[in-house]
Amino acid sequence: MVRHRGGGHKRRIRIVDFSRSKNGRQTVERIEYDPGRSAHIALVTHEQSGAKSYILASEGMRAGDVVESFREGLPQELIDSVGGVLDAGMIAAKTAWRGNCLPLHMIPVGTMIYNVGLRSGSRGQMCRSAGTYATIVSKNDENPRSARHIDVRLQSGEIRKVVRDACATIGTASNPLHNRAQLGKAGRSRWLGIRPTVRGLAMNACDHPHGGGRGKSKGNVHPISIWGRTLAKGGFKTRKKSNVNRAVVVPRPRQQGRKDKLKQKAS
Repeated sequence: MVRHRGGGHKRRIRIVDFSRSKNGRQTVERIEYDPGRSAHIALVTHEQSGAKSYILASEGMRAGDVVESFREGLPQELIDSVGGVLDAGMIAAKTAWRGNCLPLHMIPVGTMIYNVGLRSGSRGQMCRSAGTYATIVSKNDENPRSARHIDVRLQSGEIRKVVRDACATIGTASNPLHNRAQLGKAGRSRWLGIRPTVRGLAMNACDHPHGGGRGKSKGNVHPISIWGRTLAKGGFKTRKKSNVNRAVVVPRPRQQGRKDKLKQKAS
């Protein structure tokens, strides 16, 4: 059950190419708005085949830019341009440009990436929302046992292992100011399919645990959800303790609320 959603303007689905498995140069025709996501998308045309497709636009991408995918390997022209020597630094200088899609092992350490895949040959699944990015921390070249994975730091502070052959796009997802948008009026929320949020305190007793009573009284109970099972803003843990996410190297820092920060300063 999803509350506070419904109505809204009719939307057309844009089929976005998250995998970018086809090699070759692509020219950006235009940057478009997509109602199905917070980031913008770019219409690109393949220079050889002429096929058009949508990709996730990076911040700073403009019409007329040329982007390229290297998931099927390096083209012979590129190898010849660096003198036939497969030096990682020279190849990165030619390939690690904004909007290009590469396997993770070809991207230099410290590079900001988005649309990151989780498995070899799969599509990008992480860092696809507006303004999101990840950073390559380590390639684990010294340890042969962990060389199959590359350590990637997410914006939450979590560091996780990703398969070295998974894909990623150079740059940051477009529209970074999405979360600062001012809707301006109630009608614009309704266009977006967002319905009003009514406080439980303003409901009747049959509609919410906080409802009913005389005046602004919630019945001397702790804040709980409308279903009465969980805390109002505490969430509900669904992952079993035995089902540990083994891809996580460093978990994201938790308990970073205002009260917790004050406790840390006091201690």
